[in-house]
Amino acid sequence: MFTVNAHLARTLGYDPDRMGVTKLRAPRKRSAAAPGIVPDDLGARLRLARTRTGITLRGLARTVGVSPSLVSQIETGRVMPSVGTLYAIANELGLLVDDLFSDADAAAAKGSAKRAPDDKRGPVQRPDTRKTIRLATGVRWERLTAAADDELEFLYVVYDVGSESCAEDMLTRHGGKEYAYVISGRLGIRIGFEEYLLGPGESISFDAQAPHRLWAVGRKPAVAIWAVLNRHGDARTRDRGASQPKGS
Repeated sequence: MFTVNAHLARTLGYDPDRMGVTKLRAPRKRSAAAPGIVPDDLGARLRLARTRTGITLRGLARTVGVSPSLVSQIETGRVMPSVGTLYAIANELGLLVDDLFSDADAAAAKGSAKRAPDDKRGPVQRPDTRKTIRLATGVRWERLTAAADDELEFLYVVYDVGSESCAEDMLTRHGGKEYAYVISGRLGIRIGFEEYLLGPGESISFDAQAPHRLWAVGRKPAVAIWAVLNRHGDARTRDRGASQPKGS
């Protein structure tokens, strides 16, 4: 059977998933810790929050809609979650995304949005000390606030070539409103049944409880400034009887 590298297929303009090609992956390289980058402790924060809230690994997997094996690999740092999966897990554990950037484990451990004020940081966030989360499929979030903010997630977001927030058939949703401004590259956004293509200088805002999906378009990374207002204000978390979307 003829096989071809999935990256090459994309470069040639084909969809490797629909071609049935074999996806050949290079061995994963774990980067050394660098200022502002926290690739190794995201899973530990999630595991700590889960155990402190008394949710079992299988229970979390069932609620989020993924396999227990995937949750275990995320918690041990062997796999980075997609945007959709991370949002779903954070929602279930009562965490803000800012809790995942935090230096202190206290907020994540309690599974709470409450934090003690930090008067030492000052208001300025320098580029070389941004807190960063690298997610699956080449998505990167960098926090643009010097300290955590309970109401607003203010992020510098990069979608590498071929990256996406979740699979095509598994859109995600959460509380709050999203606002985005594209700096460079092109970004595809699906909201419900509608699709939009944003280029440099274009912006968008939408209700984040509408099912949505993001992906990089073309041969350049998509770079944007992103804001999520009141993400934890998700009415679905107050009604466990309502159907919950699956993370990717």
